[in-house]
Amino acid sequence: MMRPGAKQYVVARPLYSEDSFTGEHERVHRQRKTMLNHLKQYFTCDAKRAKNAALSLLPVIGWLKIYQFKEWLLSDIVSGVSTGLVAVLQGLAYCLLASLPPWYGLFSAFFPVIIYFFLGTSRHISVGPFPVLCLMIGSVVTRLVPDEGPAFNITGFEGLTMDDQRVLVASSVTFLVGIMQLVMGIMQVGFVVMYLSDTLVSGFTTAAAIHILVSQLKFVLGLQVQGLSGPLSLIYTLEIIFKKITSTNVCDVVISLVIMVVVFIVKELNDRFKSKLPVPVPIEVIMTVIVCGVSYGFDFKTRYGVDVVGHIPKGYEAPMAPNLQIFQDTAVEAFPMAIVGFAVAFSVAKVYSVKHDYTIDGNQELIAFGVGNIFGASFKSFAASTALSRSAVQESTGGKTQVAGLLSAVIVMIVTLAIGFLLEPLPKSVLGAVVIVNLKGMLMQFREIPYLWRRDKPDCVVWLCTCIASILLGLDLGLAAGLGVELISVVLRTQFPRCSQLANIRGTDIYKDRKDYIDIYEPEGVKIFRIPSPIFFANIEFFRNKLVEAVGFNPLRVLRKRNKALRMIRRLLKTGDLQWTSKGFSNSSCGPIKESEDESTMEELDQPTDFKDLPARIDWNAELPANIIVPRVDVHSLILDFAAVSFLDISALKGLKTLLKELIRVEVEVFIVACDPYILEKLHDCCFFDDEVQPSIFFLTLHDAMLHILEKHPEAAEKKSDYDKIMTSVTVHYPGGGLRSRDRKASDPETRF
Repeated sequence: MMRPGAKQYVVARPLYSEDSFTGEHERVHRQRKTMLNHLKQYFTCDAKRAKNAALSLLPVIGWLKIYQFKEWLLSDIVSGVSTGLVAVLQGLAYCLLASLPPWYGLFSAFFPVIIYFFLGTSRHISVGPFPVLCLMIGSVVTRLVPDEGPAFNITGFEGLTMDDQRVLVASSVTFLVGIMQLVMGIMQVGFVVMYLSDTLVSGFTTAAAIHILVSQLKFVLGLQVQGLSGPLSLIYTLEIIFKKITSTNVCDVVISLVIMVVVFIVKELNDRFKSKLPVPVPIEVIMTVIVCGVSYGFDFKTRYGVDVVGHIPKGYEAPMAPNLQIFQDTAVEAFPMAIVGFAVAFSVAKVYSVKHDYTIDGNQELIAFGVGNIFGASFKSFAASTALSRSAVQESTGGKTQVAGLLSAVIVMIVTLAIGFLLEPLPKSVLGAVVIVNLKGMLMQFREIPYLWRRDKPDCVVWLCTCIASILLGLDLGLAAGLGVELISVVLRTQFPRCSQLANIRGTDIYKDRKDYIDIYEPEGVKIFRIPSPIFFANIEFFRNKLVEAVGFNPLRVLRKRNKALRMIRRLLKTGDLQWTSKGFSNSSCGPIKESEDESTMEELDQPTDFKDLPARIDWNAELPANIIVPRVDVHSLILDFAAVSFLDISALKGLKTLLKELIRVEVEVFIVACDPYILEKLHDCCFFDDEVQPSIFFLTLHDAMLHILEKHPEAAEKKSDYDKIMTSVTVHYPGGGLRSRDRKASDPETRF
């Protein structure tokens, strides 16, 4: 029943098949570009394109032209100083994750930032060490240069200390990561990050947070624990920590607990009152300065055996070339580092670009990080991305552009060149505590599990598998395993879609799942089947089985039964046991037909039924002579809704054509509706159509096909009133120019809906 005051629309048009629509409406002919045309366009250069290329390769030119010095400069200065102080502390802290001397973290907070200022497209992310990436580098470093035992036999290690060897490994891996990112950026494959879903990244970073937490326990507890890498390394590390727990340094524990409690409380207050605070309280920096002074005054290193940062050399070291042998030994681990570093940075950059209404370029971001890592690795820094907390500081303190990032690099440079010695008495347990407190955001992602389980169980499985695999197998293998599970889930959803049978909602041209509605109309002998996914080699058999289930019979089996029955009838007519009379066939002594065991005749049984030498055409739904039994087929028309089918591959084309032929040969008319024009074009190109499967089976909409069927099979309607209900109002144009609506019967050949 129509709602009071509901709006209506009335459409007057003919009933259209694809052929009739194409005949009446001329399509625009579009010349498709060949590969050669694309190559010519790609390598063609003019002044405008050169200018655009320069602006895209140096995005700094674009935003510097619109830089508002009066409004933005002060905000960028405040943001740059605040971010720089945090970057110094996080550079020292995250460097411990990479199993390197702490001051090398300052290099990673400086060199990549300078490059990103010129090449990056995001105005708000803070480039530098990222804990997950540092941990992945640390696993490679400890594998090639373990804490105990000899290092790998690598040319170039001769005469180097353990720290120098580890720095060489980290910088070489970073150089390789930069090369991979640069190549991907040049090849315009920034889209690869789309294969890392938010669910996968969430599970991966949660597992990484657990790895980071365990790796920092040795600093918080003041224990000497060798760095491990590989599958189950986290379990083995915990085993070693528990064995040495009695050797815990109480002073380190107390310092760490105080730092974690104070920093946690102040960070919560910062979040709660961020609208009232002009700048978040830099509590990590404040506590670091306090503890550093106390450590120096009370000589924690000598009196309590506290492990401190120690000597920090002034200035920057001479550039160095990467080690090619390390490239060979670490290529497998470097690739996931390149992907993870880019994926995290791009995700954060995308959030801020949406918030502040500007665009970022994924391919240019790859180039920026690639060049930044190559440049930084030459000066002994390790792979850079963006730390979520540091980027939040840069944005929340009023940063408008990467001028803030450049100023943060200046702060890091001042510490490196002039005042780094003031941080020498800083306990490493303080850095470990700072790292652990900053893991809160990643660890809280465990709360997503109940939400995902309620909303999308396959996504929840991806999250859990990625997290568990990354915890047990290591971050590199865990990421690969998670990506595999994610792709499998996508394939399974596509391979086993939720097919449905549709029915007409009475009085409308709308068709919905017959299981979901009560007031529906289903003409007798008509089935509507919908598959909501592409059809390809992996799901064509599933599509066939679901369709057979929907129509209630196997067309190939019915066809074979009918052909066997025809052979029996011919044989009985020939022997005289069956005769044709005015009332039909008559017989006297023939029993039920037996199934033929002769497999050699199966090809003949699959051919269309042939009545040419019989006295009359056989009605297969009537009683057959000689007690012959053939499965009854109550369906005369089948509509396939292809609205959600985005592509068909060759295997699917062959399978679909075979299925259509089987249905047509058992006298079921098949109609395909809402087919994508490019699929239809592909069907023509692949010679899909023949004498049995013809283009006339394609209709524009479900309602077009249904009206065509009802006009062709009026007996399919339950009763006349129901038949009329499926027809919507029609618009009749009168000579006077007015429009008037009235109901028309479906049997009227001029009916338009």
